[in-house]
Amino acid sequence: MNELMLIEPTVELESEFLEMIEDWRISSEKRVPFVLDLDTSSFQEMVDQLHRYSQGEDIPENFVPHSTYWLINQDKRILGVVNIRHRLNERLLKIGGHIGYGIRPSERRKGYATAILRLALEKAKMLKLDKVLVTCSKDNIGSAKTIIKNGGILESEELMNGNTVQRYWIQLK
Repeated sequence: MNELMLIEPTVELESEFLEMIEDWRISSEKRVPFVLDLDTSSFQEMVDQLHRYSQGEDIPENFVPHSTYWLINQDKRILGVVNIRHRLNERLLKIGGHIGYGIRPSERRKGYATAILRLALEKAKMLKLDKVLVTCSKDNIGSAKTIIKNGGILESEELMNGNTVQRYWIQLK
């Protein structure tokens, strides 16, 4: 597998990011994590907003401070995006958890989901988190396998809006 790393969003990779968004649009899939739905018409403003979110600034109501990273390979191709919540609120404790991630549709089934979660767990340790909650739909078998490969222990399944959500905890220390 190529050398992979998580980087903070940067305007230098604007065209690469927009290509990834187009990949999702063509697939007609919901973009995950939610930060992929931010307005990109002013790319610099989007990158600045993500930075402010990571600093706990300008956070929408019912949100918590969160950091976004892009998974890139040595060619600086953006393979996926991860969003790490610095703490949980009541809603995130039920669905969403600490970490949300997505791999662009054209790059799936190559081990990138396992890698992005593994690297995100290292970032979560840097936030001084002892354990993290990661959730997925019960029918997303690939995501469940990824979480389990990274040490996830199923705590519960919750019915949310007609969808069964699995809640996994991963111990970091």
